[in-house]
Amino acid sequence: MVRRASAADVDALSVLVAEALSVGAVGGWLVPDAAERPEVLGRYARLLVSWGLEHGQVDTTGDRSAVAVWLRRPEVPVPAAAWMYDLHQALGPYASRFALWHAYLDAVVPHVPHAYLAHLATRPGHDDTARTLLAAHHRVLDTEGLPAYAELPGGRPRESLLAALGYEPRSPILLEPDGPALWRMWRPGPDSGRACSGLPPRARLRRGVTPVRGRLFPAPPRSP
Repeated sequence: MVRRASAADVDALSVLVAEALSVGAVGGWLVPDAAERPEVLGRYARLLVSWGLEHGQVDTTGDRSAVAVWLRRPEVPVPAAAWMYDLHQALGPYASRFALWHAYLDAVVPHVPHAYLAHLATRPGHDDTARTLLAAHHRVLDTEGLPAYAELPGGRPRESLLAALGYEPRSPILLEPDGPALWRMWRPGPDSGRACSGLPPRARLRRGVTPVRGRLFPAPPRSP
């Protein structure tokens, strides 16, 4: 059963996200030290799920075997200083690599309204559950006429679950130094055909770039 997650799910879903990151190439690039990786990815996963609950939508299942963090982007997101601050507070000396990661994502954010699949994680052997989870959200997006966007690590994007659900691969984001490629995956809205004029071309960031912005999440309202 697909349902909206709540604060009561944060612990379990954070573990699920951290485990999914830890077995992939992105997790190793983010935290090269294998001994430190589980703790650091756990802190990041908790921050990600918590932000998703507050600023977007987090979908899960009755047995918490899958989780999808969704964000609506009605326009190009504005810089989120609060997100970057929380990232540094949560991760300390490891925050710079995560900030670089988000700078790469920020550089190629689609320029049209869309829904962003910020993270998808499942327990091993639960691909059918992930398919059900995403399909439920896609039905909502289709009624609103919204396309969807995600990033996918790996070398065979056309054989992925996202491709089976209507996402088309675009040129990848190349994480440097010595990192994996993230394929940009675009699912057009029901009335938009296959084109995506709002998806920028592939971007490389110079090795010496200093990330100062974070557009993964919209900035929360300022306090008076």
